[in-house]
Order: sequence, then C-alpha cells, then structure tokens
Amino acid sequence: MAATPRDHAGNPLCLLAVHAHPDDEASKGAGTVAKYTAEGIRCVLVCCTGGEAGDILNPAADTPDVRDNLAAVRMAELRASVDAIGYSSLHLLGYHDSGMPDTETNARPDNFANAPLDEAVGRLVATIREERPQVIVTYADDREFYPHPDHIRVHEISGPAFDAAGDPDRFPGTGEPWQPSKMYYMGWSKRRVLALHEAYIAHGHESPFERWFERGFPDDGDRFTTHVDVGEYLERRRAALLAHRTQVDPDGFWMKLPDEVVRGTFPWEEYVLARSLVAGGVPGGEPAEPETDLFAGVRADVGTRR
Repeated sequence: MAATPRDHAGNPLCLLAVHAHPDDEASKGAGTVAKYTAEGIRCVLVCCTGGEAGDILNPAADTPDVRDNLAAVRMAELRASVDAIGYSSLHLLGYHDSGMPDTETNARPDNFANAPLDEAVGRLVATIREERPQVIVTYADDREFYPHPDHIRVHEISGPAFDAAGDPDRFPGTGEPWQPSKMYYMGWSKRRVLALHEAYIAHGHESPFERWFERGFPDDGDRFTTHVDVGEYLERRRAALLAHRTQVDPDGFWMKLPDEVVRGTFPWEEYVLARSLVAGGVPGGEPAEPETDLFAGVRADVGTRR
C-alpha cells in the first residue's frame, strides 16, 4: 500500500471543498477530488444547503413523488455523487436553500443567505478544525455573472473561516485550532469555455455555452493560477453529474460531448490562488510559477510535483 501523502509537519494531506447546493460538487472540481482521492489524499465536502429550491431539469424525473419529496431526493442524489467522486466525508451546514432574489424562498429566515454571518462562519470553522485540511477550495465573488445568494454566501464565509480556524480566541468550543495553508477559488476561464464550445459545434451538437456568451461571460485573462489535469478522471465526474437525476438529463446537451473529446480538448480544472501561507505563494496573487497541484508547497514530497 502506498504511503499516505503528508505535509512537512507529518500531517496527512486533506482537501476541503465548500459548495452551495447538491450538484455543485459534481459540476465544479469533481475531477480534482477524484484525482487526489486516487492518490490517497483525504477529500471532504461541505454542502451548505439542501438544494430544496432547485428546479427539476430532467423531464423524466419531474414526477409528483419527486416534487413532494425533493429535499430527500436531492440528499440521496448528493450521497450518490459523493460516492462516485470519492469524497471521504460529507458535512452539511444545515441551511435551507435561499432560492433566487425576490422569491418566497429567499425570504425564509432559515435559509443560508439570511443566516447570521458569524453563525455560518462558526459552523464552517468547526468543520475545518475537525477535518484539518491544508487546502480549502471555494467560490470567488461572482455577483455579476451568477449572482445566486447561496454562492455569494459561500464566498462570504470562506475567507473569514480560513482566518478564524487557526485563532484560538475565535469560536471557542468548536475544536482545537487548525490553520489551513492555502485557499483557492474554482472557476471556468474564457479559454476553457471557448474550447469546449467549439468542440460541441465541431461534433454537431448545440453548445450549452452559447447562453454564457449571451450573458456576457467575462474575459478573465490570466486570473487563473493553477491548472489540475483531470483527464484520467472524467468518467468519475460524469458519474457524479448523472447521480443528480433531477438536475441532469442523461440525454441532454451537457452529456453530448464524450469524455475522450473533453480529454483531448481541455482536460484541466482551473483555480485561482486566493490565500497562501506557504513559501512561493502570494496571497491574493499568482504563485512564483504556474501550479499544477493544489498542494504545491505543502507536500512533503514537494520536489516531485508542482
């Protein structure tokens, strides 16, 4: 059995991903988690809401029984997706889906967006202290292109939780302090979207990204600092997406492009280094060299990969 990858202090490597709803973990960073899991790295998921306000996007799943039990159905889908990707643990922050602005759901006092900020930060801090991740993966502030209240809230709690988790004076009673080393924002570059858009068209399919351009997808230039090659793990990502039957139509256009085409077109998942406490990392900026590993500078075997 291969040795467990560790940091320079001898602690097992761990990645913690923070997502807003069930299905976000499948569409964002699933290949990266599958890759690290295969290496023996512990990966844990924090899902902030139950996704109760999500639309049913697969006509075959839009039945009275599913509509009446959507919260339970989406939890079952989430657990199937977690298994497909290979997450070691799932943590639920326990908030109701906030829905979109100006909806009835958005006014609920128990939703994520309306929760006291310090309360939500404290719940995330407790999970960080329990799991002891060196790397946290979360969302950037994307209010212009996709202003979902829950995605905004994920961003709002992640930075404060990163800072507070290692401070013994913050949130006493939620475990021993633990300071993560790096925090990344996941996302999609215009380069990636264009490459996949062209691949859909070249293979005779309608491109799901056409609407992204119509909405004014940003040209982010060199914002992304880290590219993780997930070409060998695309099947796990596809299986995770298909586990969310209410959200993903297996015959829909998102599933039209075969994994081998994606592998040959753009096999990377992209990240922005947002916080770094390791040598060579520039908080809020680019690392000294382009990274191919979220654990760059953290691994005890740092000389073997970047």
